[in-house]
This record gives sequence, C-alpha cells and structure tokens, in this order.
Amino acid sequence: MNRITLTADGSNTLYNEAIGEHYHSKHGALQESKHVFIEAGLKHATALLPGKEISILEVGFGTGLNFLLTAAWGVEQQVPIKYTALEAFPLTIEELESTGYQQYVPAQLWNGLVLNYGKALQQSVNIVPQQQLRIMHTYLHRYETNMQFDLIYYDAFSVQHQPDMWTDEIIAHTCKFLKPGGIFVTYAITGKLKRALKASGFTIEKLPGAPGKREMLRAVKQTLSV
Repeated sequence: MNRITLTADGSNTLYNEAIGEHYHSKHGALQESKHVFIEAGLKHATALLPGKEISILEVGFGTGLNFLLTAAWGVEQQVPIKYTALEAFPLTIEELESTGYQQYVPAQLWNGLVLNYGKALQQSVNIVPQQQLRIMHTYLHRYETNMQFDLIYYDAFSVQHQPDMWTDEIIAHTCKFLKPGGIFVTYAITGKLKRALKASGFTIEKLPGAPGKREMLRAVKQTLSV
C-alpha cells in the first residue's frame, strides 16, 4: 500500500515504498504538475497546434494528477485531448481516491475518472466529452504502437530510484512515438538526458524548474529536412 503524504503546497502525494520515492515533489505535488506538464508542456503544444486535437503519451500515470489537470484545461479551453498513459503498477481505486485531487478539478471530471478507471485500463474511454483516456498496464520497454503523439509527459521516478527508465536506449525508444515537431517534457535535466535526446534528433530547452528544482527540460523533435 502506498502511503499518503502532504506536500509543501498543501496537496497530497503518495509514497511508493517499493521504489522508495514519492510520486511528486515534496515541495508541492500540484504546483509541480502544473508547472512542468501544463505550463511548459500542454500550453506550449496547443499554441503550436491551435484548434487541433492534442495526443499525449504519459510515461508514469501514477496518481492521475497530470491527466486530471490536463483534462480540466482541455475542458476549459475546449481542446480535445487523446491521452495515453503507461503504468506498470496501477494504483487501486482506493489509493486514487485517497489523494483528494477532486478539489482541483470539476466534479464531472473527477467522478468520470473514478467511475471509468478500471475501464480505462482495458480500453480507451471518454472520461468527459472530448477528453479520452487509455491506461496501458505495461512496462515502457514493452510498449509498442503505430500511434505518433504530439506531446510526451516523461514522469518516471528519478534516475536515483529508477535508473533503468533513464538509459539512452529507453529514451530513444520513447522518442520514436513522438511526431516530428512534437514536444518531450520532463521535470528532470541532466547532461546524459540532453545527450540522449540530441542523439534522437531533438533540440533542447532548459527552463526554470518547479519549486525545489532549479531547472527542467523541454525538447522538440526536429522535422526531417527535405
């Protein structure tokens, strides 16, 4: 059972005892998710693709906070979102409900996730209109698809606690699912990660990090030259 933990901004996270790390920053789960994935990722992607459906691949569904905030923004801005998440160890519905994240999103969205969580682990489902979710119960290295995504949220546990999720090989494997011109965003930034992304044909941006982190990374997959 994962243990509930209060973070510095008043939002909860869970402590994964098997990994030895929290699912979010202890400096603030809510503000980290908003800063890294909504502000630096989703809003940037939709600015580049105005009026279009956005397809997202999340590595590490975890507590579902990134999805909830993404879908809430999609509802507010009337942006259709097709969201695919990879999660090798899905939380139970009881753990999901224990987070208290219903206070941050519309009731219809929260209730839609709770009601459809089990179904989303089996197939794509509209949590609310225009906000589609599919949770793939699989390891990243085993995941294959012909789909190409506009945006990747890379939210694996840290390299200190899950080094196999940050190897050059796994980063290259992940990046092949991104469209040319697509965006890769993560809370982490290391020289090794930057080199792996550049080797996969990305341009790198260093951005201010969420509270508790000096910097974060956003990368754009270069389009093929004609």
